[in-house]
Parts: sequence; C-alpha cells; structure tokens
Amino acid sequence: MKDSKLEIPHGFALCGEADCLCAAKCLRHKAYLQQAETAKVLLVVNPQLCTKDGRCAYFRDVEPVRFASGFTQMQKRMLPDQYDKFMWKLILHFGRNPYFERRNGKREISPGEQELIADVARQVGVTEEFKFDAYQEQQDWTN
Repeated sequence: MKDSKLEIPHGFALCGEADCLCAAKCLRHKAYLQQAETAKVLLVVNPQLCTKDGRCAYFRDVEPVRFASGFTQMQKRMLPDQYDKFMWKLILHFGRNPYFERRNGKREISPGEQELIADVARQVGVTEEFKFDAYQEQQDWTN
C-alpha cells in the first residue's frame, strides 16, 4: 500500500504497539502513526489486550478490500416470489432502511455483507452468480 494519508473515520480504534508481529501490515497501527503526529487525544485499543504474537483479535489489514454498492440489477433478474423472500430475509437481518440503503447503493456493502447477500440469494433459488451494481477498492474500517 502506498504511503498516502488515511481518512480515518471518527471512532476507529488505533493501536500503538510497534513491537507486535502484525504492526507492519495493521491498519490500526498505520492510523496510529499518522494520528500520533498531530492529535492531542487518541482512541486506542487497550494495550493489555494486544497479544503481539501475530494473532491479534484487533488486527485490520492495511490492504484495501473490494466493497460493493447496490444490487438493483440483480433484483430485476429475480422472480417476484424470489425477490420477496430475499428482501424480507435481509430486512430481518439489516433492518428496513439499511436494507434499502444497501440495495439502492447509498450504503457500501462490506465483503462479509456481500457474502451474506449472495448466500440469501442462493437460499431463495437464485442460481446465477450474484453481482452488485458497482465495486470499489478501499480500506476496511469496520469493527
């Protein structure tokens, strides 16, 4: 990953543990190094909970991942009964407004959510590969 300035979201926990085996590839550590230059107050992962053995539960890979947005084109390809079941299963999982925000491309869809949505489509009988309306590579700031 290039050494560009990160746009760190508010509330993202940082990690200052330079001696951790994960530090060189950890988004939390890279964000910490950037924020430590100028910030007066930092939100950090509790150092007592860091394992430093390469299996840190708080590790976030610095490499960008593929986020998706929207699935209106797949919706058009489903049978009405399939879509109805698909929609309600996902509304029960995400909630009504968050479901429609994801469907319409107003909320990004993480890789894990992409897998969930494609799995629900298979559960209701969609046999073709589930494709989202658009994709974008970016840092995964979730969790």
